[in-house]
Amino acid sequence: MSQSSGRVRVAVDAMGGDYAPGEIVKGAAAAARAGEVDVVLVGREDVVAEELRKQGVPADLMRCVHAAEAIVEGEAPATAIRQKRQSSIVVGVKLIRSGEVDAFISAGSSGAVAAAAATYLGMVEGMERPTIGGGFSSFAPNIVVMDLGANVDCKPHQLVSFAIAGTVYARTIYGIENPTVGVLSTGSEEGKGNELVKEAVPLLRNSGLNFIGNIEGNDILTGKANVIVCDGFVGNVVLKFYESIGDRAKAWLMGKYPSVKGLVGWVFDNVVPIKKLSYEGEEEGSGILWGVDGVVRIAHGACKADHIVHGINAARKAVQVDIVGSLKQEIALLKQQGKLQ
Repeated sequence: MSQSSGRVRVAVDAMGGDYAPGEIVKGAAAAARAGEVDVVLVGREDVVAEELRKQGVPADLMRCVHAAEAIVEGEAPATAIRQKRQSSIVVGVKLIRSGEVDAFISAGSSGAVAAAAATYLGMVEGMERPTIGGGFSSFAPNIVVMDLGANVDCKPHQLVSFAIAGTVYARTIYGIENPTVGVLSTGSEEGKGNELVKEAVPLLRNSGLNFIGNIEGNDILTGKANVIVCDGFVGNVVLKFYESIGDRAKAWLMGKYPSVKGLVGWVFDNVVPIKKLSYEGEEEGSGILWGVDGVVRIAHGACKADHIVHGINAARKAVQVDIVGSLKQEIALLKQQGKLQ
């Protein structure tokens, strides 16, 4: 944290996302004006300066760190971070390593952010790969799903590391003292599921975590398990399906009951949680990248200013509750108990 102000310092990738730099700068400025966080914009100085001028934001509200390049969607992440070392993603991650900021958030290439974080911050001991976790807070405020897309092909022991990260997430962010852990499968009975699930179950059962066994898709929103683990392929499919429900339900109801179309539209546009379904809720629009040795959040590419504000505030909270330190402590404790190698 800043020694002078005592506030958490968050770097924001001004060049990443579908609506960059306009919406990113707008959100960053709103968060900075609230006075609870010091915001550092990362991107091309001329572009950022022009955007600040257009929006009437005082130049001294936020510091800008120059990054001459930007990584775009479609570039191979490992190649991009190696060839574009002056990109806003790489420069932003390195600010954590140098101690200039406490956290970094980007709506740019998820793969590039994960690759840069793993490369320049390193992994927490016991975590083999970065993993993206998040909750479905609209209808299930006390669950977290790990992994939501960072790792489409996984090994059984990696699901255990996801479960550990999810447990720390539920404890530090949701305040659940002893979170339950379930593995997503095609049946609740042990022995159901693919080979990954079958091999992961005994490892999870012996992990020292509060493992309750298999859960099915219809258990996700019930809170049967606070932490739901799966590979990133399954997790991302579940996430995208969940995000589509609100819009599709609205369209179906408006078509089915045209006489009350206006009322249906009003309900979906104004009533929470129907208004918009999103992982970690519409407000946050970003997820923690767990496993790397620093606080990094990956935001939706379609994030707008309000999402950036909440993402910055969520990053601040993650620093304040020390999610990285808590993860290290959890892994150390399980190793001490002989539950992990």
